[in-house]
Amino acid sequence: MVGVVVALPEPFASELKSWRASFGDPLAEVVPGHITLVTTTPAEDWQAVLEHVRAVAAEQHGFQVQLQGTGAFRPVSPVVYLNVVRGFEDCVALHEKLQDGPLARDLPFPFYPHVTVAHDVSELAMDEAQRRLASYQAEFPVDSMGLYEHDADGVWQLQEELFFGGQEDSES
Repeated sequence: MVGVVVALPEPFASELKSWRASFGDPLAEVVPGHITLVTTTPAEDWQAVLEHVRAVAAEQHGFQVQLQGTGAFRPVSPVVYLNVVRGFEDCVALHEKLQDGPLARDLPFPFYPHVTVAHDVSELAMDEAQRRLASYQAEFPVDSMGLYEHDADGVWQLQEELFFGGQEDSES
C-alpha cells in the first residue's frame, strides 16, 4: 500500500499532535499532522510508482498553504478537520496528477484536502475539537511531499521525501 502526503512543518505539527491527543484521538501519537494527497492505494509495481511520483514532483511548483477554522465529515465519517483555505486548488491539482498511472483508482469519496484533528473519538470530543480549533490559523510553504509505504506491521514508513522541481510561485 502506498500513500503520499504533505507533512505539516513545526511548530504546527507538534501543536496539532497535542490538540489531537487532547481530544482522545488514539492515532495522535502515531500519525503526524499532514494533508493526504494519495490515500491508501494498492501498488503492484513499486518502481513504476516511484518513477511516477518522482516525475510529478519534478514538475511541481511550491505553493503556500493556509489552514483556518474547522469542518467535519460527520455523519458520513467520524472526522473533524482543519480547512485548507489557501493551497486547496494546488492540493487538488497535485492529487489529480498523482492519482494517475500506477496510482490510478476510483475513490469512495471525492478528494478534499484537509488536516485531521479528531478521528474515531466520541461525538462530545468531536464537538470540542470543532469548537476549540474554530479560530486556529497556520500558514506555511509547501516544497515537497512524502511517499509512504504501509509495512507488514501496518505502520506507514517514509520511503522518500520528494522535493518539487519547479520554482515557487508566490502568487498561488
